Amino acid sequence: MQRRQVAAAIGAVAFSGLRGVHAAEANEIVLGQSAVISGPLGGPIKAMISGAQLAFDGVNAQGGVQGRKIRLVTLDDELAPPKAVANYKKLLDEGVVAMFGCVGSGTTAAAGKLLVDHGCASVGGYAIADSARERTGGNGFFIRASMGREAEVLVRQLTTIGITRFAVAHMDNPGGQEALALVTKALQAHQLKPVASGAVKGDSSNAALVGRELASGQPQAVIMYLSGRQPADLMPAVRAAGSDPMFYGMSIVSGEVVARVLGDRARGLAIAQVVPYPWAQADQDLQTYHRALQQVKADPNYYSFEGWLNAQVMVEALKRAGRELSRARLLAVMRSLKMRVAGVDLDFTTGSIAASRFVELVQVRFDGKFVR
Repeated sequence: MQRRQVAAAIGAVAFSGLRGVHAAEANEIVLGQSAVISGPLGGPIKAMISGAQLAFDGVNAQGGVQGRKIRLVTLDDELAPPKAVANYKKLLDEGVVAMFGCVGSGTTAAAGKLLVDHGCASVGGYAIADSARERTGGNGFFIRASMGREAEVLVRQLTTIGITRFAVAHMDNPGGQEALALVTKALQAHQLKPVASGAVKGDSSNAALVGRELASGQPQAVIMYLSGRQPADLMPAVRAAGSDPMFYGMSIVSGEVVARVLGDRARGLAIAQVVPYPWAQADQDLQTYHRALQQVKADPNYYSFEGWLNAQVMVEALKRAGRELSRARLLAVMRSLKMRVAGVDLDFTTGSIAASRFVELVQVRFDGKFVR
């Protein structure tokens, strides 16, 4: 089976929609997910879901958790808060035991109260701003480092090599606005401020305009909080406007997409990653991930590995919750959970908005490969 066929097969399972959680068999554990899986921003999310599904499939093949197989029900919210609220309500009313892998700042903030009202945990969210994490009322459990932590690491790294002129490009949504604020705060700690900033629309229709705005500040480096092909549309626009800065992405930036679109013109892009290097083989967890990929003839990447890691946390919590599984029991387990996976220590006991502080910078090659 070819890799694209594998991805399609996984997608058909992962995005099958609500089959009726109330109709779930007694030997099933049903998880709910509201995420953007359509349009230009959906590609990376599908890859993450595929990674999580690999992990769940592996557990299910061995009999599941306490004899019950895990089923993930995914509903597309198109990153629209009203649709996300409707999806959360439908999934929670239908009886999912937890939410998993939900996406987006505005969507998470809008649906946060539903988690609290239903006493339900949400595990492993993606692209969720720090303030939106707070809106989950302690019921959201985020594996990846906070956006503030990413901004601090990026700015510290760049200032140590003499960069003083920063521009910021961000998504035109609440999460993007917060990313700008967090990078600005990180710069203030070094007595600096952005020389220019710009919000890129979801379809990149204003990329040329934003490119000119950023270039006008003659930055030495552009920090990007952009998704899908937005960075690939922006980078040439900045250069075409007469500026040739270095480009650094927060972890939401897809190096694979940028390299696929720009080829050699992507050279020099570096990205802050919040999960370990997926191509490493030394760690036992990474070896397990690679074996799962080999079974479906797929290659490692950051998105699928993050989904796989999130699923490891979800599975461990389900195991600790035991046979008498309930939302309340699972929520209590998550609040007391400490574990180590792929060499990263996770601690959910502090009530922090992030269980991990792991951030490292990697370089993107023109062929889409990453170099540490």
